Amino acid sequence: MAKPFYNPETYGAHQSIGCWARRLNNLMTPQAEALFAEEDLTFSHWIAMMRLRDGVSATCADLSRHMNYDSGATTRLVDQLEQRGLVERVRSKSDRRVVNLSLTAAGRDTAKSLSVRVVDYWNDLLDGFSHEEAAMLISLLMRLVTRMESEPMRAKKTRAA
Repeated sequence: MAKPFYNPETYGAHQSIGCWARRLNNLMTPQAEALFAEEDLTFSHWIAMMRLRDGVSATCADLSRHMNYDSGATTRLVDQLEQRGLVERVRSKSDRRVVNLSLTAAGRDTAKSLSVRVVDYWNDLLDGFSHEEAAMLISLLMRLVTRMESEPMRAKKTRAA
């Protein structure tokens, strides 16, 4: 096993991946939500549509997990998208208990048109990063997320002093 990166004696917020990830999310979310302030849809609506478009989520439960929403909030969000004709619910033919979600043609068009503002936002933030640096950042974040998703959190006994 490789030498651990962190040491309890020297661990601090400035070196904490968790601290920086939290700070990034806390800064990004209200800024991204502001991009949709004059729209009929919110940033959360757009995220849900993109997850459906990209095949990341296929059901309300999937959306709930990926967006870290409770099931009630996810159902309300999907209801709003369905009422606008952007999402449709389709009962699974193989398992009648499962209701799959898919974007309608209008949903795909809307997600695409709203993507411009998000792409511009991230391109502005990534100004000064090379394409290789941006790709590496994405790759490393994906690797960390994959590790976290594949290995359940284990309680470890702390060492006695």
